Amino acid sequence: MTNKVTKAIFPVAGLGTRFLPATKSIPKEIMTLVDRPLIQYAIDEARAAGIEEFIFVTSRGKGSLEDYFDRAPILEEDLKEKGKDKLLDVLNATNMESGAIAYIRQHKALGLGHAIYCAHRLIGDEPFAVILPDDVIATNGKSCLQQMVEAYEETGGAMVACMEVPEDKASSYGILDVESENGRLAKVKAMVEKPAAGTQPTNLAVIGRYILTPDVLNNLGSFKKGAGGEIQLTDAIADEITQGRAVHGYRFDGQRFDCGSKAGYLQATVSFGLEREELHDELMEHLEQIVAMKRAAE
Repeated sequence: MTNKVTKAIFPVAGLGTRFLPATKSIPKEIMTLVDRPLIQYAIDEARAAGIEEFIFVTSRGKGSLEDYFDRAPILEEDLKEKGKDKLLDVLNATNMESGAIAYIRQHKALGLGHAIYCAHRLIGDEPFAVILPDDVIATNGKSCLQQMVEAYEETGGAMVACMEVPEDKASSYGILDVESENGRLAKVKAMVEKPAAGTQPTNLAVIGRYILTPDVLNNLGSFKKGAGGEIQLTDAIADEITQGRAVHGYRFDGQRFDCGSKAGYLQATVSFGLEREELHDELMEHLEQIVAMKRAAE
């Protein structure tokens, strides 16, 4: 029987340089898709999966991210006085209970693995999830992490979300070498972080959702540097395999948007906008006009 996953780590210490100059003054994680910041999508996904404790690994300049989850008494009072109850409900849904969120500072940018290790004292000896807010995953039913939690209850061990990527993109990801497959589950026999072009064992890539054991934190505690001279989370998970513990990949049901890139962020904005009933028709009309103009110009 596996222990219930109730804690999640959100690594949000990055500088977001690909989105400069916007990220000069605001954290990338509170840039919005339609009207909700990226971090809100991550929090909502975690809540749907039963997460109760939220651990943010931050850095200098992330104060507005911390403020986002605090109450806004003046704004709340204004909405009450004006009878804007629906907006008040939306606002209240972003608030977090006192003590539900903890913030840990990563003082040096030493890699994702190091960011995760920074939270080890708050994890203790429990399994935990990791959510990378850059990866926004749209589903028609259960959230990606909720799907993984249910699968984890059967497998235990470590689990990573995965999806197939074009072979020429494989060198940008952690890649799985698969021993066997069972439905959406893939038993992993090896992992490699950002393999050189043409050397990847498969095109099955790790996406920013993980369920991990405290053993992974012990592996990270060796501070072994990997690809790019950084402490890689993929390497610490791969060590689980060599140490005889199970690692599974989970092919989630949903569409992943890489909101760490400008193209992915724009694609997500359009897709999520079209899903909104009050926006769909006007946005679709605009897109059709753009396509028609492009074709006419050819």
